[in-house]
Amino acid sequence: MRASDAERERVAEALREAVAEGRLTMEEFEERLELAYTARTHADLEPLVRDLPVPASMASPAPRPSRAPAGADASWAERIGGSATSRWGLAVMGGFQRAGRWVMPRAFTSVVVMGGGEIDLRDARFEERDVVVRCFALMGGISVIVPPDVEVHVNGVGIMGGFDQAATGDGAPEAPRVTVTGLAIWGAVVVERKRRKADVQREKEARRREKAELKRLRKEREAERELGRTEQRLDASEREPDAPERELDGPLPELGGARPGIGGLARERAEREHVRREERAVEDRRGAGERRAAGGAGGDRPDDAAR
Repeated sequence: MRASDAERERVAEALREAVAEGRLTMEEFEERLELAYTARTHADLEPLVRDLPVPASMASPAPRPSRAPAGADASWAERIGGSATSRWGLAVMGGFQRAGRWVMPRAFTSVVVMGGGEIDLRDARFEERDVVVRCFALMGGISVIVPPDVEVHVNGVGIMGGFDQAATGDGAPEAPRVTVTGLAIWGAVVVERKRRKADVQREKEARRREKAELKRLRKEREAERELGRTEQRLDASEREPDAPERELDGPLPELGGARPGIGGLARERAEREHVRREERAVEDRRGAGERRAAGGAGGDRPDDAAR
């Protein structure tokens, strides 16, 4: 069963809770998060949280094949029904394209002669749940693009050409079923599963937010470690008053906000500097007094000799 964006996000949330509780290291979190956002099936997602407790956000059971994922029925129900906007496509030494918001008929016929055609169903509505795409390519090619959760069957015939079978497979419950058939002579029909551009953009935005959050967490942890080292140096200097003051030198951690303990360290440095200045001033005054006393004693000796 293919995984949906909602299921990938639930696994990512479980990984965030695990790293916050200390169950995963930062390196394990980054590795599993990358695998979660690139997972295509449930089998790719399950090993990422197999050794973790089930968080509250994932308490609901995983969808079974007999049932659609939460919200999937309503989504596909909204996209099934309506009048077809185009029933055929023709390209002779040229090309045609059906893409964007259009209504796929119950049967669409495409003919390409020395040209190319594209049938994109990612943003299309479907006239019925079961649709057929007939492709006839002579010295040309036709590309059929379907959403990842659509059931696809390919049973065309190729004569010195071929039909790509890679996209054949089951889809989500209640999703449309697309059958691609036809004939390719010296040509090719390619069927691909691709996600919508809007979904890809949302995933990129989510990854950017995750990377920014990881960067912020690394900075906070580095600041906490630097603060701990600074406090250890301060404690050591308090236990050994005569320790060299170079132990207190070094850059202070940049926390960007409140600085617990840094204010006390700065005040202690200022007090020590003040005491040193006072001691130097006392020594200077004492030395000046001794020099004056020595000068006065030296000047009295000639007068005593004269007397």
